[in-house]
Amino acid sequence: MTARVFHLLPAPPYRIGMAATTHTVTNQAPPLVGYDAFAADRALTEAVERHLAPEVLPQAQEELTELGRAAGSAQAQEWGFLANENPPKLRTHDRYGHRIDEVEFHPAWHRLLGRAVSAGLTGAWARPGGHVRRAAGFLVWTQVEAGHGCPLSMTHAAVPALRADPELAAEWEPRLTSPVYEEGLRPAAEKGGVLFGMGMTEKQGGSDVRANTTVAKPLDAAGEYVLTGHKWFCSAPMSDGFLVLAQAPGGLTCFLVPRVLADGTRNAFAIQRLKDKLGNRSNASSEVEFAGTWARRVGEEGRGVRTIIEMVAATRLDCVIGSAALMRQAVAQAAHHAAYRSAFGGLLIDKPLMRNVLADLALESEAATVLAMRLAAAYDTVEESGSEQERAFLRLAVPTAKYWVTKRCTPVTAEALECLGGNGYVEESGMPRLLRESPLNSIWEGSGNVQALDVLRALQREPRALDAFLREVGQARGADHRLDGAIKALLTELADLDGIEARARRLVERMALVLQGSLLVRWAPPEVADAFCASRLGGDWGAAFGTLPHTLDLASVVERARAVV
Repeated sequence: MTARVFHLLPAPPYRIGMAATTHTVTNQAPPLVGYDAFAADRALTEAVERHLAPEVLPQAQEELTELGRAAGSAQAQEWGFLANENPPKLRTHDRYGHRIDEVEFHPAWHRLLGRAVSAGLTGAWARPGGHVRRAAGFLVWTQVEAGHGCPLSMTHAAVPALRADPELAAEWEPRLTSPVYEEGLRPAAEKGGVLFGMGMTEKQGGSDVRANTTVAKPLDAAGEYVLTGHKWFCSAPMSDGFLVLAQAPGGLTCFLVPRVLADGTRNAFAIQRLKDKLGNRSNASSEVEFAGTWARRVGEEGRGVRTIIEMVAATRLDCVIGSAALMRQAVAQAAHHAAYRSAFGGLLIDKPLMRNVLADLALESEAATVLAMRLAAAYDTVEESGSEQERAFLRLAVPTAKYWVTKRCTPVTAEALECLGGNGYVEESGMPRLLRESPLNSIWEGSGNVQALDVLRALQREPRALDAFLREVGQARGADHRLDGAIKALLTELADLDGIEARARRLVERMALVLQGSLLVRWAPPEVADAFCASRLGGDWGAAFGTLPHTLDLASVVERARAVV
């Protein structure tokens, strides 16, 4: 993240009308490059060891180490810079005036996507321990450039939604989980692997998808429809297919819209414009119009939300993983800088106040990683054994984690940027790109209020979800008095339904912190769990990072978070 490839070589000793000593560079941290982004993340490597079966673990570690080395390489980091600096371009027509609706990407974008697909980041459903392996890889590779994670996430998440129609699933799932990436628009049957997108929101409705006005008119052939309408946000419009919502005669329904039809002709899919976004600039987010667009129904008419909700849940988990990735990279950069930069008579990392800041950031990063990986492990258990306990746990834990972890990403990234001082504010450091990206996952797939209200809905309608959640946090009961106190306070909060909607964010925040505290007490080193419980659960914490109790073992927390080259 910290340097372009052409900046990694030593500069020649030019002397242009001034003394060479004025150009001597000292006291600058070297770029964080040429390292294994997986092996350097101890919280992540421990989670992989914890959640994968012994017979699967060696191969997974080998694959993740290979991906981690690629993520830490100068080449991959250059791809990330180039993809961000050369955003996609919309080509609505060819030179002769024919409508083509294509988006052109820089070659670096295709290299990032190709490496990700070949690493199995769309293939969780096709192998044992697939969700843990994919989540770890997604967390590692997202640190290179987060923009291309969007089509990866939607392709991965489309699988459970398509399973509502066994015939469609049999046709499309092998393509979605394939390790082959092929760019360009062709019939899906002619490609070795495909990518999927999603279109739910419309300009008049936003998160309220039941206000959608896109109309689906049935055709004579069973399950086939023609769509007329629009989608206000449609990411990755060069994908091979999309799951969209539209109003059929029986109500809001889910549909599969291919970009190219089986006979090779282009489906009616007019890209009106690309969004000019704060961050995520390497990814194309578009507005699209449907006019005579062929679609295939997925699931029953009128059950569109229920059909697509499995896709939404999986992409919400990716929001958690993606935010954990951004936080991890931000903390790694901050700790790396502090380990090399001297000020006021010593290295920054040895200064008590800077150490407090770094340790505080490291706690947030590790808590996010541990929680994300626990959720991925639950997906594996549901997929492999059909566990209703884990399914109920996910129902409540996913929106809780999505609300809290994504909300913590921006303050963590901003504070980490400040650790680099003015150097962090400069584009070449890579930190501004992380900061611009940091709010996205809190907005995508339902913003904070949507997540909080979803938690309330689960609490009110699905008592098994609360039981599973409390069983999970209760596994650490008695291990830390501050965690015990927080669990007791949470139970009191849950028992009081007065004004519950206005208190929803407060409640979900407490649920997330108690869950993270329970996981860290059970699995993290004592110094990490102690610092988290003292600050996040025990109240010995200020309103800004760097306000941890000074009596804690902060040096060990910081050293654990460092990515050593």
